Amino acid sequence: MAQMEADFVIVGAGSAGCALAYRLSEDGENSVIVIEHGGTDYGPLIQMPSALSIPMNMSLYDWGFSTEPEPHLGGRVLATPRGKVLGGSSSINGMVYVRGHARDFDHWAQEGAAGWSFADVLPYFKRMEDSKDGEDGWRGTDGPLHVKRGMRLNPLYRAFVDAGRQAGFETTDDYNGSKQEGFGWMEQTIHLGRRWSAANAYLRPALRRRNVSLLQGLAQKVKIENQRATGVEIEIQGSIQLVRARREVILAASSINSPKLLMLSGVGPAAHLAEHGVEIVADRPGVGKNLQDHMELYIQQESTKPITLYSVLNPFSKALIGARWLMFGSGLGATNHFEAAAFVRSRAGVDYPDIQYHFIPAAVRYDGKAAADTHGFQAHVGPMRSKSRGSVTLRSADPRERPKILFNYMSHPDDWSDFRHCIRLTRDIFGQQAFDAFRGREISPGGNVQTDEQLDDFIRAHAESAYHPCGTCRMGRADDPLAVVDPELRVIGVEGLRVADSSIFPRITNGNLNAPSIMTGEKASDHILGRGMLSPSNLEPWINPRWRDSDR
Repeated sequence: MAQMEADFVIVGAGSAGCALAYRLSEDGENSVIVIEHGGTDYGPLIQMPSALSIPMNMSLYDWGFSTEPEPHLGGRVLATPRGKVLGGSSSINGMVYVRGHARDFDHWAQEGAAGWSFADVLPYFKRMEDSKDGEDGWRGTDGPLHVKRGMRLNPLYRAFVDAGRQAGFETTDDYNGSKQEGFGWMEQTIHLGRRWSAANAYLRPALRRRNVSLLQGLAQKVKIENQRATGVEIEIQGSIQLVRARREVILAASSINSPKLLMLSGVGPAAHLAEHGVEIVADRPGVGKNLQDHMELYIQQESTKPITLYSVLNPFSKALIGARWLMFGSGLGATNHFEAAAFVRSRAGVDYPDIQYHFIPAAVRYDGKAAADTHGFQAHVGPMRSKSRGSVTLRSADPRERPKILFNYMSHPDDWSDFRHCIRLTRDIFGQQAFDAFRGREISPGGNVQTDEQLDDFIRAHAESAYHPCGTCRMGRADDPLAVVDPELRVIGVEGLRVADSSIFPRITNGNLNAPSIMTGEKASDHILGRGMLSPSNLEPWINPRWRDSDR
């Protein structure tokens, strides 16, 4: 029973939770218990980077969430993968590393998240990184999280960057440095050929300390007495046990499970909680609201040269790739194949990028479920700042029941015009001279899909989640009725309880969310320990001087 009490109890061994465990226990003075429902991340299906589509489709590693029928996508039900394993979603994601744009974090501060401007968060990004290829002064070089670039051996990666430049866009040497805008090389959380998840970077080193322990169990709710969190009730092998927190409980359970746990604990919209018979501790109408995501389309082009990954999608080639990876940690198994990227602005008057590209030398779905029956290449493209908002709500008061998730995708008319522009822009890029030696027919959407109406039909049927949910426990001023946590991530109305994961984002950041989620855990640890924050940076990001006049 001694292990069932600690100074800090963290719910969730994901991106932020692992960073928290590492930093809160670093000085040896504080005891930490991490609660995780999922099991081990050992084995090639998670650790081999090119196997990324497999674990996100396995109930062993994924919570198995899906949306309610999405009304603006023809009633489609979309998968919402979240990691149920050590490392959380950093163990099943695409291993793409994007900090976000400086203006994203400045917007957070303007929305009431004081102390979270770019100047404030940049030192935490630098503290967590070990990046050898990045821009001097802007990147960390001795942090726990290894970040690298791919080998870029396929000539199609270079063709994509060259085509962007030929189309008139910027190039960038480091989109995680001073200049996000432009075409350039994508960064990966891969180290020595392995997925470098938050579990590998942070949790394993932390668990080697005597003051950190890991409990496998399903969190039921936060125990709150006299408006103070005192522990977490968890189910272990069918029995409910209380894990006591001497100082604080920190929810780092994802943008889906953190609001669910708050509501099961009595913190949330009072009418909704009453509807499910949950005793109200704090009426916070913002819990579960403000749900955001990135959507993307796969624009696919046939390749006239047999140089794409189509050559190795057969079982024999896959076996050879796996064997080389197991023996040497190298080859096609040691990359996520996302090795070229772009961040561009959609039009004049937009001051920083609002479209992201991932490029891959294959025509295949992210989840691995369908591949074109030919050599091809594709760009994943989508708008970064959709105005659509959704919600996470309780289906019942049973902790084992999945919550209701409705992103309300494409509910704002601007989303449709933004996506149409993304398709036409990608066609412009694929039509550049750099692709002349490789370009065959357009596979998807297909050359016959041209009018606004045809494009909208394609978007409605084929737009997919990029798996970047966030925003459901929004950070803001303590007097903001829709804020859930204050700028120190304390749950408003409850003592001794914080939330630290992507659910606290006031607005979604540019790009993939793993990096800002880990940064949130890093920065949260200093708030929790009452340390002085790292000194703000005085570095200024590059903003395109032509932004008022042109998109490029």
